[in-house]
Amino acid sequence: MTEEYQIRVLPEVAASEQAIKQFLLEEKGVEVTAVRVLKRSIDARQRTIYVNLKVRAYVNELPEDDGFVRTDYPNVEGRPQAVVVGAGPGGLFAALRLIELGVRPIVVERGKSVHERRKDIAQISRTQQVDPESNYSFGEGGAGAFSDGKLYTRSKKRGNVEKILNVFCQHGASTNILADAHPHLGTDKLPGIIEAMRNTIIQCGGEVHFETKMEAILVEKDRVEGIRCGEQIFKGPVILATGHSARDVYRYLYSQGIEIEAKDIAVGVRLEHPSQLIDQIQYHRKEGRGEYLPAAEYSFVTQVDGRGVYSFCMCPGGTVVPAASGPNQLVVNGMSNSLRNSPWSNSGMVVELHVEDLQQDRSLMELPPVPESSATSSISPLAMMEFQERLEYAAWMQGNRKQTAPAQRMAHFVNGKGSFDLPKSSYTPGLISTPMHFWMPAFVTKRLQQGFKNFGKMCHGFLTNEAVMIGVETRTSAPVRILRDRETLQHVRLHGLFPCGEGAGYAGGIVSAGVDGERCAEMLAEYMKN
Repeated sequence: MTEEYQIRVLPEVAASEQAIKQFLLEEKGVEVTAVRVLKRSIDARQRTIYVNLKVRAYVNELPEDDGFVRTDYPNVEGRPQAVVVGAGPGGLFAALRLIELGVRPIVVERGKSVHERRKDIAQISRTQQVDPESNYSFGEGGAGAFSDGKLYTRSKKRGNVEKILNVFCQHGASTNILADAHPHLGTDKLPGIIEAMRNTIIQCGGEVHFETKMEAILVEKDRVEGIRCGEQIFKGPVILATGHSARDVYRYLYSQGIEIEAKDIAVGVRLEHPSQLIDQIQYHRKEGRGEYLPAAEYSFVTQVDGRGVYSFCMCPGGTVVPAASGPNQLVVNGMSNSLRNSPWSNSGMVVELHVEDLQQDRSLMELPPVPESSATSSISPLAMMEFQERLEYAAWMQGNRKQTAPAQRMAHFVNGKGSFDLPKSSYTPGLISTPMHFWMPAFVTKRLQQGFKNFGKMCHGFLTNEAVMIGVETRTSAPVRILRDRETLQHVRLHGLFPCGEGAGYAGGIVSAGVDGERCAEMLAEYMKN
């Protein structure tokens, strides 16, 4: 027999199955043989912290399943094939869904396998050089592979989020992600999960090609017939899931007259605090998280002069990493391992930037031009992307043309002062003190300054010189949207081309990209029937 209960317990009770069993015995009078946690969330609004649990109690029996729903993946050798460009979450989930639907996926990825890619990423801190085909953005797993693996999404109306989480569990993720209010996988766990997903694709008869870069989309009378990668031709309708940093793809689409448009983004900095300080603030106690609580999270949002200022991609107990995808760029991002046990916590702190702002605010256009770039006008579909490039180039120049990141203490920035020294940081290529309020666009810095003041009022102790701002955070989302039909998800003009995921402008994280990948696969399978 099984029963489900909603219970509210202390953290030390929630941390142990035996303690939960004892709680159920004492509070509910039920003696159970096993317990499965179905939902878990922390309530830290008061000084006494509780954990809210929804549990399934097993009486005189044990669970008979693995705690997740398995998906059946048939063999698709010899079946009609489709091409998936990009092996990030959008591409991987598209390929797996195609297999479910009886279509053979051919996945092409410009970067390396997830384990080979890790070696190139490690070299960035040692050599200050970025491999333009193997970095934090390009390679198996996409930008999400080395950015904490956060699985929280608000896009639950677009598709089956639970299905995405269950597929992750089927490929090695902990079933905790099915219960946690803000689930995450951890940068240390993701490579093995991604590799298992790739192995499923291959074992079912699909193909995965690394270091294979799409150079052209093959079109015949407004119908996509496949792609060309060097001398290789891959035939079939195409799911284009190239990620938010594939700027050469955007330029190619623009040059070919394939309909795209500039998209609003958000830019700013990474803000890093000691994790102990964030724990103390969020848990309202001097000892911080203690033994039984996870590293504390936060989420802030405010409005300043008609634009949102907000935290983004918060990494408790995490590290700041160099996320450039090519030369003459300096970009930062955050990640955490599964235990989230770093001495630091960080998040993006960003300001909304609308396409029309590029024409209306002079400070946005005063950044130095990127050498040898072919800039378009401020109303071009590539205008927002080119702004990203100029801001990243300015940060690279401030960092002495290396991956040494420009940085400034938080309170100094708010008060318009320089920082003569900087606190210790998780950012391994190193920091260099610069007055970020001076060289970054005033459109961004003035709103960040006021936003930080607002956050400091909301959360006492948050606005402090113990925190350091690290520049710049620009890759919050794609700067371009590839236009597609709302119903069929095909490109508005090219039949058989399915723009997908973050890079196409239709997702904002691992789970939403996975959901969009599945939807594109379903529409492609319908297209192939006609």
